[in-house]
Amino acid sequence: MILLVGINAKYIHSNLGIYCIQAYARKHGIDDSDFQIKEYTINQEIDFILGDIFLEKPEMIGFSCYIWNIDIVAGISKEIHKIMPDVPIWLGGPEVSYDCNMQLKKYPWIKGIISGEGEVSFYELINHYLAETVGNIKVGLNIPGLSDIKGIVYREDAVASGVDNIVTNPPRENMSMDDIPFPYTKDAGFDIDTLKNRIIYYETSRGCPYGCSYCLSSVDKKVRFRSMALVENELQFFLDMKVPQVKFVDRTFNCNHEHTMAIWKYIYEHDNGVTNFHFELSADLLTDEEIEYVKNFRPGLVQFEIGVQTANSETLKAIHRNPDLTVLKQKVAKIRKQRNIHQHLDLIVGLPYEDYDSFKNSYNVVYEMKPDQLQLGFLKVLKGSPIYYDREKFAIVYQDRAPYEVLFTDWVSYMDVLKLKRVEDMTERYYNSMQFEASLPYIISFFDTPFDFFMQIGNFYKKMGYEGIHQSRLQNYEILLEFVLDICKPDKRKEKVLRQLIIYDIYARENLKNRPIFVGYESEIPKDEVRTFYKKEESEHKYLKGYDGNDWKQLHRMTHLEQFDIDIQDYLKTGIINDKKSRLLFDYKNRNPLDHQASIYKIAFSH
Repeated sequence: MILLVGINAKYIHSNLGIYCIQAYARKHGIDDSDFQIKEYTINQEIDFILGDIFLEKPEMIGFSCYIWNIDIVAGISKEIHKIMPDVPIWLGGPEVSYDCNMQLKKYPWIKGIISGEGEVSFYELINHYLAETVGNIKVGLNIPGLSDIKGIVYREDAVASGVDNIVTNPPRENMSMDDIPFPYTKDAGFDIDTLKNRIIYYETSRGCPYGCSYCLSSVDKKVRFRSMALVENELQFFLDMKVPQVKFVDRTFNCNHEHTMAIWKYIYEHDNGVTNFHFELSADLLTDEEIEYVKNFRPGLVQFEIGVQTANSETLKAIHRNPDLTVLKQKVAKIRKQRNIHQHLDLIVGLPYEDYDSFKNSYNVVYEMKPDQLQLGFLKVLKGSPIYYDREKFAIVYQDRAPYEVLFTDWVSYMDVLKLKRVEDMTERYYNSMQFEASLPYIISFFDTPFDFFMQIGNFYKKMGYEGIHQSRLQNYEILLEFVLDICKPDKRKEKVLRQLIIYDIYARENLKNRPIFVGYESEIPKDEVRTFYKKEESEHKYLKGYDGNDWKQLHRMTHLEQFDIDIQDYLKTGIINDKKSRLLFDYKNRNPLDHQASIYKIAFSH
């Protein structure tokens, strides 16, 4: 039996690569008894994975290799070779496809590497290892020997000198996207229920027409597309199964207008009200037709990941990107205006010509675009990428171990990198969590720029010993209040406003019946008025939809009614603090699909 192993970064992730290989092998006649796949995560005990693989008694093992799992793959495969020395071990995937000879010298217990696309090559390897050996010749199947398999690099058995001979076969031609079977059906050997609580990955194209120097996709500039007849059937499968999220792995999804529109029209016209589709795209390439069309989408139907990377024009030229930032800003703003699409914008630390001050500017430029998430990435010097060859030219020093992350450059010191790591942590905690909708803009107004706030609160975490320690959601609120009171020293009115904005943010996410002590203030709504409101709501359901059959006490437990001394909803719209009392009802059953906050309704005061 041949075993193909995927080791994922997290349980919620899945491995599209090994699913496609499985589907291709099954389509071409390989039986389940001869070929199986197994998935693990990098967080599982090595001893468990090792033992589990051993008990399968494989005749050959393949590992799918990425920057996030190469270290654990190397360790496990070395131990497997000790306990099963006669079982050949093969590697494949983007982490080992570059300089395969060097990889085989680095890992002497590895038999060979699949370089490039793996569907056909691994299928032929399966045939090779399942074929009957007569003498020294494989017989009975189509593949007589390893030398006939394109796209592999392997070591022949030790020759008389005792030195392994590494053989590099001719590369394999890129296959047609239509020749890759859809991997998620029972016919492909897959049980979709195994991905019930995990992200499903899907591809409709391979390659990328752009040459971004930090990206391996820039190596293959010829883009191949899957035919829409197949894509539509496969999208309908996801919709029929009511899969929560489908993440397209197409590198620049919107590089072809017709392909983009065909997919967007299909998912819009067949929307099941549940499934979300994630796309990685270039905002500056979006056409007016595309932007107008997505305005019609249900909130939560799609989400966009947009790589900005930097606002430094010299840096953009150095990494072979040429977006018009003015156009990009305009298009991001147009998409945001409808508030129906989650936008995720990316920046990269450590790019050529971008020093600390330049990155600060890039951060503030992207922050002002008001993305739903702003992700800070740190440059990964990927083997085979253009920037890998330019690493000395740009004086990029990076870690030898995967994921080969930047340590310092001529423009940013290692101390700068550490500071920006704090900014990354605070951005994830206080911006990307989307739990501080009201309080964060108010607090940032106390600082010169958004970047200054995130840097200073990061320094505060370091100073107070909070750095590197897990905090609960409520502790994040408490530390935020502590920080502002200590650093900004607001006057009494500003402090009162701040506390109420934090109360609002807490209740927008959490149905707490006991207000945290650190926030202060008790509810000013008399209990008899609360009871009267919910009894009326029990019969009328003026605000709370979908609560039929619940009495007023249940409604009270499942939602929250709160009074504020300021009109917070008006503040969120205008940015102006209005000293006008307001009562808000927080509905936790009907949450916003973009930020997962409760639906919030303004309630009239009783007379």
